[in-house]
Amino acid sequence: MKQLFKFFLLLAIGIALFSRCEQDHPSIPDPDDQIPKEVVIPNDFLSGENYDRLIVEIASVQGFEPTGEALNNLKAFLESRLNKNGGIDLVAASIPSPGEAVYSLDDIKKIEQDNRKLFPDPEDKKLTAWFFFADADYAENEGDSKVLGIAYGPTSMVIFEKTIREISGDRGQPSTPVLETTVTEHEFGHILGLVNNGTKMVANHQDITHGKHCNNEDCLMYWAAEHSGPLINFLTGGKIPLLDQNCLNDLKNNGGK
Repeated sequence: MKQLFKFFLLLAIGIALFSRCEQDHPSIPDPDDQIPKEVVIPNDFLSGENYDRLIVEIASVQGFEPTGEALNNLKAFLESRLNKNGGIDLVAASIPSPGEAVYSLDDIKKIEQDNRKLFPDPEDKKLTAWFFFADADYAENEGDSKVLGIAYGPTSMVIFEKTIREISGDRGQPSTPVLETTVTEHEFGHILGLVNNGTKMVANHQDITHGKHCNNEDCLMYWAAEHSGPLINFLTGGKIPLLDQNCLNDLKNNGGK
């Protein structure tokens, strides 16, 4: 598998499509933002101490909803890692297109402010997260470079579904559910504090050169999992990367399974 990754990394020199994450824990909401209305840290997701139930709100522009397979995979991923005795539910809804040709991060935050309905409730021990599946590209794309997903707040993520569909589903490309699953799980991994992003490392495995990522080429949290050039070629075989043992140890040490 490592040889495959090295080969595809060479291919990626001429393919500048990429995704990125913009989450850095511990996260305190901007006082002007008020999303979420409670300060949330990775341990709140991983353990059942403060919150024993999780609801993931999926807001998709009409016609750009994620596949059912990807949502099932995300739920299974979360159930395997989080201690939530009250259950984990995904609540999906479609919203009209905001009509933007591209989305800035400010646009995305405004869409969340206007459309998000569920917020963390400590008294009820209910934790919530938000996904927005967008119908346009990210405004900061440069040339052929395209962002696939961003974790931009303690409970907030955006997936650029239009972009994902453009680079998946055809011959020589990964299936759309596989690419959706990889990007959503990778972004949620950052929400859970990986790597060294609010969840402390049991052993040092951070790829400092590439920020909050794992240094294991086979891990879901490896930097290439957010750079779709090598990722797309790697995923053509239909295999979704998994968290490696170091990442699993970190999550368990911070209250996860």
